[in-house]
Amino acid sequence: MLRVFRRTSMRLVALGALIASAPLSAQDFPAKPIRMISPFPAGNVNEIVVRTVGDRFKDVTGQPFVYDYKPGGAGVIAAQALMAAPPDGYTVLLCTSGMTSINPHAFAKLPYDPAKDFAPITAAIRTQLIFAAHPSVPAANLAEFIAYAKANPGKTNFASFTAGNPSHFAGVILNQLAGIDMLHVAYKGTPPAMQDLLGGQVMTAFVPIISVKPHAETGKLKAYALTGARSPLMPGVPTFKELGYPAMEIYAWTGFLAPAGTPPAIVQRLNREFTAALRLPDAQAKLRAVDLEPIPNSPDEFAAMMKADTERWRDIVKASGFRAD
Repeated sequence: MLRVFRRTSMRLVALGALIASAPLSAQDFPAKPIRMISPFPAGNVNEIVVRTVGDRFKDVTGQPFVYDYKPGGAGVIAAQALMAAPPDGYTVLLCTSGMTSINPHAFAKLPYDPAKDFAPITAAIRTQLIFAAHPSVPAANLAEFIAYAKANPGKTNFASFTAGNPSHFAGVILNQLAGIDMLHVAYKGTPPAMQDLLGGQVMTAFVPIISVKPHAETGKLKAYALTGARSPLMPGVPTFKELGYPAMEIYAWTGFLAPAGTPPAIVQRLNREFTAALRLPDAQAKLRAVDLEPIPNSPDEFAAMMKADTERWRDIVKASGFRAD
């Protein structure tokens, strides 16, 4: 009888240890802070997105986001950090369209496969770009700039906020459509690109509207065209489509990913909380005020969105001849 009791006790202890070491269920999630990896430096406009989501997440769950900034490398550094994390829902990546849709075509040996190495949570926002110029450029509008670029081959340039991003390929596509040859000048983020545009070190740039608006209003920059729809922030600026370039409809977007293998129930919990935050009226108003359009969706919808966007950029990147490595 004593031996039976001891065996039973040992089994109960082992079972207790197993339960204690098992991962928490979706009902218990989250039990600690979420590590939020960003491919941008602190202070980037996309921080508004993650902090909007993070503030509500803490209010609802009691757990905050801990921000881990890993800029550079066209997002590869941040993506690798996510891949190295346990697939338990406690590490999330703010991803970009460049990281998932353009990098697969731009890198000969990309160290990750967006379709296999990540679990989609939800899309977050999309934003269009504005083609802006320094006031020293002798062109008042897009047609005049294209005429100037054709008359001065090799003497015009444009800045992007990083190579291999929609802000880069917007210039590549315009070169192809308009028959011009602007030189691409890549920066590590919008702030340094804007600094050189305002200083006249670069002639033009494809950047977010919110970065250009105050300077266009004071005459420090010219606004030529938008890559999406007319914006209430700058209602007088035409779109490329209106000006005869429908193929210039370009949006940059961000979304949230977890490591591949994250339990579906936890992905769904993250999706539920993140999308609820992005749908709040106050959050929508705050994001739209800086020309960020909330586009929350389901994990399956986000996966389909990434796949379609990857296919769209394939031929564009190939035709450009751009290689990231």
